[in-house]
Amino acid sequence: MNGMGIQPSTWEENVFLIDADWLDRFVYDVRLDFGKVLKRDLPQAALDCWMDYLSLDAGLRPGKNTVQIILLYDSKRKKLDNCVPQSLNKELDGKAFKDNIGEFLFSAVPVDNQYVSKKDLFVQSLEALLSENGVKRLLLIPDIVGYGTDIQQSLNNAELPEKKIVLFSSQPLPGFKCVNEILTFSLLATLGISSEELGI
Repeated sequence: MNGMGIQPSTWEENVFLIDADWLDRFVYDVRLDFGKVLKRDLPQAALDCWMDYLSLDAGLRPGKNTVQIILLYDSKRKKLDNCVPQSLNKELDGKAFKDNIGEFLFSAVPVDNQYVSKKDLFVQSLEALLSENGVKRLLLIPDIVGYGTDIQQSLNNAELPEKKIVLFSSQPLPGFKCVNEILTFSLLATLGISSEELGI
């Protein structure tokens, strides 16, 4: 990790860039709110299942796809509290899984605020990915409240003729130069909550 963002030797065509701290808080809020509605405890979110749903939402279809998943997290934490697998450096970093959609490759990157903030590293990594010709589909889960304006500026300044950018969020976000998808629906499916159970 350095101030220029994340720079692996090669990028796959499909890349998730995720603020793991924000993601974990979002899952906590959904588990708490819908657990009260349904009057039962909800499980932790299985990341393999959720990445499948999110990939389908972003337009991927079953096949021989390869998907990189970059998880940025505060170096002071060791694990996710509301997702499984939990351990960022032991169970997620460098690990992979395969299913009918393709192969998913995880990289968990600790962010030490003494050297670079999460906001700066996310934005720098985003800009590096936007300029990378090999990346065709870029899937973003940032902390919109924390640095959404910076994300918006980077996207609006970028030339994106051959890239599909999908921004996942907890609510609709007008004014962004990309596709916007809502996270809640795929998370509810991951948690095993049906529309019938919610009376929809």
